[in-house]
Amino acid sequence: MADVGILSFGAYVPRRRLQRSAIYAANSWFAPGLKGLAKGERAVGDWDEDSITMAVEAGRDALTGIDRATVGSLSLASTTLPYADRLNSGMVKEALTLSDNVAALDVTGSQRAGTSALRDALEAASGRKAPHLCLAAEMRKTCPASDLELTSGDAGAGLLVGTGDVVAKFLGTHSLTLDFVDHYRTPGMDYDYVYEARWIREEGHVALTARALKEGIAALGVDPASIDRFLVPISAKGVAATLAKKTGIAETAVADTLQTGLGEAGCAHGLVMLVAALEAARPGEKILLLGFGQGVDLILLETTDALARLAPRQGVVGALANGAKDENYMRWLVHRGLVDIDKGARAELDQRQPSTSLWRHRKAAMGLVGGRCTKTGTVQFPKSDVSVNPNSWTAHSQEDYPLAEIPARVLTVTADSLSYYPNPPLYYGMIDFDGGGRMTIEFADVAGEIEVGAEMRMVFRIKAVDEVRGMVKYFWKAAPAR
Repeated sequence: MADVGILSFGAYVPRRRLQRSAIYAANSWFAPGLKGLAKGERAVGDWDEDSITMAVEAGRDALTGIDRATVGSLSLASTTLPYADRLNSGMVKEALTLSDNVAALDVTGSQRAGTSALRDALEAASGRKAPHLCLAAEMRKTCPASDLELTSGDAGAGLLVGTGDVVAKFLGTHSLTLDFVDHYRTPGMDYDYVYEARWIREEGHVALTARALKEGIAALGVDPASIDRFLVPISAKGVAATLAKKTGIAETAVADTLQTGLGEAGCAHGLVMLVAALEAARPGEKILLLGFGQGVDLILLETTDALARLAPRQGVVGALANGAKDENYMRWLVHRGLVDIDKGARAELDQRQPSTSLWRHRKAAMGLVGGRCTKTGTVQFPKSDVSVNPNSWTAHSQEDYPLAEIPARVLTVTADSLSYYPNPPLYYGMIDFDGGGRMTIEFADVAGEIEVGAEMRMVFRIKAVDEVRGMVKYFWKAAPAR
């Protein structure tokens, strides 16, 4: 019987890293007690990023070297989904240009939504005909001058789960569900209501989790001393080490929580830590992943020789290395909608998205699918009935041609400081795709000048927000290649 487990993995961390010292400097007049949390930096999504765009990037990374036609289903775990009643994972499916026959599911409502989604995917893998793409992404809105503002971070992770040549074999799982309320957020609340930290630590993070660990280790029949990597996605200092000591897991097995350079990425953090562990692991290592939130999930995996055969990817290490230091706390507050600014008359545009045109052109808008003439090989965006080739205006000869994964180079660039833009200036220009195809497009993640000839990669981002109707519009942008 074929092994069940993880076939591939990937992650995404936004490039901008807000310095915690900048957060503290702005709030120390009111909350001087935050000084102890003011070290390091936290990853923050740009104004055009959210849980959907980060899930797309994590999915792209996880599918490096994988034929996307083989993916049979996907799930997206998040407590910060942009839509309460629209299939968020369905939009991710469109952006990843997966088959229309793919089943999609949103998973939410708990800080262990990510580990629960992965647990279910692993347990169901043997009964599925095709691999399942398990995604998690989180971009929480945190109250200024709160602990969470400093300890949180934005990130996404993706794990392809199935049978066959797995990089990590599934050994078992154990769960404990109890309505332990350490925090909550109702639909009408902008921020989490968090209870007293010491009580959460002693009764929840330590007592409740230690119980689940002892029961789970016994049920799984594993020697705690044999666990090589112990993943505890809890930002509170010392919790992981305390749990390891209570359950007989070696102190050296306790994994870095990534708090210094990323922050805690909510329900996605356990999967982000798992990706980081798989990047560093050698074959034959046992990994125990924990998820906490109104109970506990435990997932036990063992790495295999297939790790060495996996195609190179960005992963957590690459994403963290690509960070850009940011000390502009006010800009972050504006982009999160926590501070109103006078946008001026130039921002008064109707951003209504007609449902009919989005439906007809969803492959182009969501998946950046252009056209290639089957007779001349001419590539164009958007796809049309008549080729743009001036020497051969053939009709109805184009096939779908996805452009999102094709490198491009800058042909022209403009920095516009007159038009309204959430993060001025607005950079845009014409790009030329390798192998053919050109388009004028907005640039993202610009740090400094963009020069003609610069290599670019396509990224799925928020294009605009219809504030009248509450709709988020997405499209692709060009960003400097990493």
